[in-house]
Amino acid sequence: MSKRKRKLEEGPFLKQHNWISMVSLILVVVLIFSIYDSARGGNSIETGWKDGDVKSYIQHMTLEEKIGQLFIVHVYGKTPTDPDYEETNLNSNRGVKNFEEMIEKYHIGGVIYFNWTDNISSPLDATLVNELSNGIQEIAMNKRIPIPLLISTDQEGGIVARVTEPATVFPGNMALGATRSQEYAKNSAKIMGMELKSLGINTNFAPVIDVNVNPKNPVIGVRSFGEDPNLVSDKGINQMEGYQSENVITTVKHFPGHGDTDVDSHYGLPIIEQDLERLHEVELKPFKAAIDAGVDAIMPGHIVVPALDDSDLPATFSRVILTDLLRGELGFSGLIVTDSLDMAGANVFPPERVAVETFKAGADVLLNPPDVDLAYNAMLEAVRNGEISENRVDQSVSRILEIKMEKGLFQNPYTDPDNISLIGNEEHLRQANEMTNDSITLVKNDNHILPFEKNASLLVTGPSSGRTDLLADLLNEKTVKADSYATDLSPTTEQINIAASRAKDADAVIVTTYTANTNSDQQKLVHSLRETGKPIIVTAVRNPYDIAVFPEIDAYVTTYGDQDISIHSLANVLTGEVNPKGKLPVTIQGLYEYGHGLSY
Repeated sequence: MSKRKRKLEEGPFLKQHNWISMVSLILVVVLIFSIYDSARGGNSIETGWKDGDVKSYIQHMTLEEKIGQLFIVHVYGKTPTDPDYEETNLNSNRGVKNFEEMIEKYHIGGVIYFNWTDNISSPLDATLVNELSNGIQEIAMNKRIPIPLLISTDQEGGIVARVTEPATVFPGNMALGATRSQEYAKNSAKIMGMELKSLGINTNFAPVIDVNVNPKNPVIGVRSFGEDPNLVSDKGINQMEGYQSENVITTVKHFPGHGDTDVDSHYGLPIIEQDLERLHEVELKPFKAAIDAGVDAIMPGHIVVPALDDSDLPATFSRVILTDLLRGELGFSGLIVTDSLDMAGANVFPPERVAVETFKAGADVLLNPPDVDLAYNAMLEAVRNGEISENRVDQSVSRILEIKMEKGLFQNPYTDPDNISLIGNEEHLRQANEMTNDSITLVKNDNHILPFEKNASLLVTGPSSGRTDLLADLLNEKTVKADSYATDLSPTTEQINIAASRAKDADAVIVTTYTANTNSDQQKLVHSLRETGKPIIVTAVRNPYDIAVFPEIDAYVTTYGDQDISIHSLANVLTGEVNPKGKLPVTIQGLYEYGHGLSY
């Protein structure tokens, strides 16, 4: 029989045999992948996830992987494997050189970007940040159990903004409070959220919903929307909705309220001395509103509140405040994210105990401990020796995985590089300028000295932090002639004398103050300039309370911030190109009521 004839006669049998073999092979491959998929907790990218799948993930995670998910940490560098920061990272992170090694060694759940760690440059290089975010997500998704990272930063707007020009810069919360506009609050957060997401940043530690009732508050101030808890509640929810509309995890802070203190928790331990009734009416009110509105996360502050817990422990370490009050009484079921654990306000415990103690109190996410290695290993030991139950760890890991799944990070943790074209686009900048123009508040204007007449000769002086040179340059571009003389933040006697001497040749003097209500040397500068007999216009470019210490000045304008965009709007108001609309979101004690504001 010829080979050709044999092939023809045997063909059907061989085809059937080959078909059976192929099916068997496919079944074996499917079985292998099924076993592998089960071992790693499921395939989130192809199938999507439900609550049961979170449990499946946790069942297949090691204790080391679970503990790692609790941490958000900083790492130096512009790339996932950046070699230029090896020495810095080795000094601060126990042998870890870069992002890749941090993920590999500690199985971290997230990272936080700072300017000082060189993750975000100023001016912003959006392409580099986008590539960094996608690069570290790729490392995380190629782990034994692929879990995307929370990539976070502090983008409040105003004086606390990690992402700046050429991104869209906003004037900050108190400026938005001065506009009274719900639309501005929501749209500013929506734009910031959109631009953060284009950089791969999926978690924002904002907005601040502290009620700033203390004029001497050194850390909140203009980061707050104002002194009225209703205003703060409304604007906080507006911003929360703006961020969440862009799928950015939103974190309100600093529970139970950091607005009534004259101590900065970065450098000390503030104590809030108010009774329970007052706390519920003022400090806690915005947090209750945010919880009812469905906020993703809440950040407690390193603040002692004796009326809530008489143990002298900051809220960060207080089970009474985090578990009994926040979880129990207020019914919050989202993430509790600590404030940075390397701040002075957290130093009530040694570095090897801070993570353990705040976790025992009720925190889920352990942010930026002073020593990652100590904190990570202390958490492992606390579980192994029974101080913390693994069930308690599972509760927090569940919350972390659930929000990552809810925000779609398991399906796609990456961000399209083409989206960076959204950053600082013409429409975003237009809206920011409109908001800032409407925020500038004219508090006093005796004899209608403002706006300045055309060709007026001015001296612009005050601390360089008050942006004297920039303001003078902007005024010179308009209809007036302005000379500038910048002093130190606390002007010396010599500088005060020079400023007074130069004032003699000017028609009027603009003094740009920077928290002068707590700076006696700036007060001396203003009083000395008044003695020249020249009209004195003070422009406060930080907190709005400065006029309380020199109420006799001729005119007073407050910007609530020293960003370029705020100084541009200030120049517009001083020259009459913009008619001021802002209303004080705080009271200036004994002088001007909440809601006061003049127009031309």
